[in-house]
This record gives sequence, structure tokens and C-alpha cells, in this order.
Amino acid sequence: MAVAMASSCSKFGLYGNLWEMEKLSNSRASPFFCSFGLDQLQLSCINPKKSLSSSMTTFIPKASPSTAVEGGSSQETDVVPTPIVIIDQDSDEDATIVEITFGDRLGALLDTMNALTSLGLNVVKADVYLDTSGKHNKFAITKASTGRKVDDPELLEAIRLTIINNLLEYHPESSVQLAMGAAFGITPPETVLTLSLSLMHACIIKEVDQDIATHIHVYDDGPEQSLLCVETADHPGLLVDLVKTITDINITVKSGEFDTEGLLAKAKFHVSNSGKALIKPLQQVLANSLRYYLRRPSTKEASF
Repeated sequence: MAVAMASSCSKFGLYGNLWEMEKLSNSRASPFFCSFGLDQLQLSCINPKKSLSSSMTTFIPKASPSTAVEGGSSQETDVVPTPIVIIDQDSDEDATIVEITFGDRLGALLDTMNALTSLGLNVVKADVYLDTSGKHNKFAITKASTGRKVDDPELLEAIRLTIINNLLEYHPESSVQLAMGAAFGITPPETVLTLSLSLMHACIIKEVDQDIATHIHVYDDGPEQSLLCVETADHPGLLVDLVKTITDINITVKSGEFDTEGLLAKAKFHVSNSGKALIKPLQQVLANSLRYYLRRPSTKEASF
């Protein structure tokens, strides 16, 4: 999946009493289209000269230890639910929507919101709703500097990794179902990850990708855009690398959604070339480029 969007925070109103989130009913915004920029940001968690997939020291904001489980339940059951993190750029015109689910184990996630604030973000709205899959914590996020939705792939990936890091911190049982957890074991990663993301990628792929097949499909989606769908094994930096791979072949990512479902990553991107849908040969080039990038490290070694 993989991404230029606008408006101010005033439309939402700051969510005043976060502890009342449990009372909010579910509501979904109507879809729209937006786009991801590729501007690099001078953030503490991002090296401005390298992509997240390169070797570097990465600073992931860590939640404060004020509460053990962020207000949720630490009670373990025999079945560990699948943690799900969704980053949605399509459904709201003015904000990036982030949704987090881990069965019914999550509380108000105040520490996660504080960690997101340290990335230079505002949580302008928060909702909680319940369904058969569990409790869904949903946030509308904007950049503090502009009041607009997040349009930088590196910052979007930093948001995703920050949320996953806090899941590992407060719910270590989620480790077995998260790529970062599979790499580090049940102990959550430290605030400063000195292991390069490319090395983490290699370790994760060797451990979990054996059971996760990669699927890439490109569909016609009207005269002005195509829909790219990717399912593959998750790893840190994946969102940034997908966007880079797509844009490197002169394809524009207009909008999208990136879902982390345990060890599986799912991306849906609306893409175009020169303002038009991709012709069949270009669809094939795109699919082949992504397959080449997503192939396992062992395949790379054997090809030389």
C-alpha cells in the first residue's frame, strides 16, 4: 500500500475527557481520496537522511510507566487475540485515522496518545466502540505544526511502530503475534533500537515469513486510478519501502490504508500514472517490482 491531504483541527474539537472514551458509540466517516508526500522530517524517531529500512539508530517514543496496562486488563486467557493496527488515509478528509484492536484487553491508551504527541502530532478526536472482534480504539490524528493529516510515509511508519512498541510494553503476550515481537522475543524493545531495521527485517523474515505468502494484485478502479493490494509478512519500515518502490517507477500513490494484523501486513493504495489508471503493462511492472523487493533474504543470497 502506499502517499497530499488538508484542514484544521477545529472541525473535530479536542477530545476533552479521554476517560469517557468507553461511552462513545461507533461512527465512521465517509470515504475520500488523499495523497502521501515523500518529504523527510527532522523527527527524533527518524533519520532525515535515510529511509526506515536502512541501517540506523531509531528512536521510538516509549510510553511512560505510570500504568501497567494503559487502563486495560492484564488478565491472560488461553487464546491471545490478534493485535490489529490500522492506519487509514481514505476515510477522513481532515485527519489520519488510526485504529487499534487487541481483543478486549486495551484500556483508554492514554500513554500511547502521549507517545504520539511526542512525534509532533495532535490527537483531535478519540472513539471507542465494541463489536464481536473486541474493543476498537480509534483516533483522529493531525500534525501539530500544520493542523492537517499526516502525509509523510516515514512519519506514518513511526506512528505504526510507536503503537506496536507500546503494545509490546503493556501487553507482552502480544509479542508472539507481532513482527517486532517475533524479532525481540517476549521482552519489548528498548526506547532506543540500536539494531538496524534492515537486520531486523532479515531476522523477522527468516522466522515468520515461512508461513506467510505474499500476494500482490492491481485492479482497475475507474479511469483516473488503479487499486493496488498487497499482503505480505510485516517488518519495520515496510510502509516506507512500499511507497518508495512504487514511486521509484513513476507511479503516484494518491491515498491508502495500511493494516497490521499480527504478523501479516495488508496495504491498499490508490495509484495512478500521469493522472490516469495504470495500463496493463505498467500494472505488471509494478507487481514485479514489489515482488522483487518483498522476496526473502535467502532468495537474494541464492541469486548471486
